[in-house]
Amino acid sequence: MAKVVTFGDIMLRLSPPGNQRIVQSRSFDALYGGGEANVAYSLSQFNIPVKFVTKLPKNMIGQAAMNSLAAFGVDISDIILGGERCGIYFYEKGAAVRASKVIYDRKNTAISKVKAAEFDWDKIFTGAEWFHFTGITPALGDNVAQVCMEACQCAKKLNMTVSCDLNFRKNLWTSQKANQVMTTLMPYVDIAIGNEEDAEKVFGIKASSTDITKGMLNTDGYKDVAKELVKRFGFNKVAITLRESLSASENGWSGMLYDGKDFFNARRYQIQIVDRVGSGDSFSAGLIYSLLNGYDGQTAIEFAVAASALKHTIEGDYNIISEEEVMSVADGDVSGRVQR
Repeated sequence: MAKVVTFGDIMLRLSPPGNQRIVQSRSFDALYGGGEANVAYSLSQFNIPVKFVTKLPKNMIGQAAMNSLAAFGVDISDIILGGERCGIYFYEKGAAVRASKVIYDRKNTAISKVKAAEFDWDKIFTGAEWFHFTGITPALGDNVAQVCMEACQCAKKLNMTVSCDLNFRKNLWTSQKANQVMTTLMPYVDIAIGNEEDAEKVFGIKASSTDITKGMLNTDGYKDVAKELVKRFGFNKVAITLRESLSASENGWSGMLYDGKDFFNARRYQIQIVDRVGSGDSFSAGLIYSLLNGYDGQTAIEFAVAASALKHTIEGDYNIISEEEVMSVADGDVSGRVQR
């Protein structure tokens, strides 16, 4: 029986090997991932019973996507089969001053055509304590936003905790549309999660003295962002990842948590990036795991940031990391020495 339920999209990811560009590559590595699917995978690695809900086509691509989760313990029993296709995204990994690039091919995907009547949320949430979704999912269409709304309403009726990673994607909708839709969903959310610019792009709440393109972040400015989010929406907690984009290959990485009273700031990691896709999702999973286990604010944010720091070292969307490995890094072992 799942403690956590996540709802969203899962896509086929096609990437040129290494740091090749799409225009020069003659082959692509095939993997799977998506915001809420990545969270579900991470939680399964931390031994949290978790269920992922979506709609996928009844073909070999849909089956492979499900297998990528089920093989590692994610409950896929409430995934609906139907529709035309699975979404695809092409990911070109950047290096140094060359940015990574993403190209989406996700029109007319199975999940983009879902209808509210297809999901029995009372049944899906049986025994669950937590529901998680991201801003990517309602961006897929007004019909999908309505399904998110019904899931949130049911979760609150059942006294579940609801978390949302704001996850703004400019290729899916405008800031104006995001503001309109996400504002209607936020009254059901207990814990809001975002990166350095999500609150600005979705709600117009900008951190002062910050320029993310130059890797300049003002931590005090993000305290004001967190306070404003709590004031506007009444969240119990706000968590923000703090990325200093020094280059495509090297980032500073940290995070903060606000519980409406106190701020908790995690240590900063200097990261040589292998693959940064899914890092925010691994942060969300680390935070959910921590709070489910009753960790205090400082321990929770340290665990979440350590989990997501480790994700930057792993190819693919999924954070193939155990609780013990995260704990070791959170406790200060960042030497990277060979373990024998």
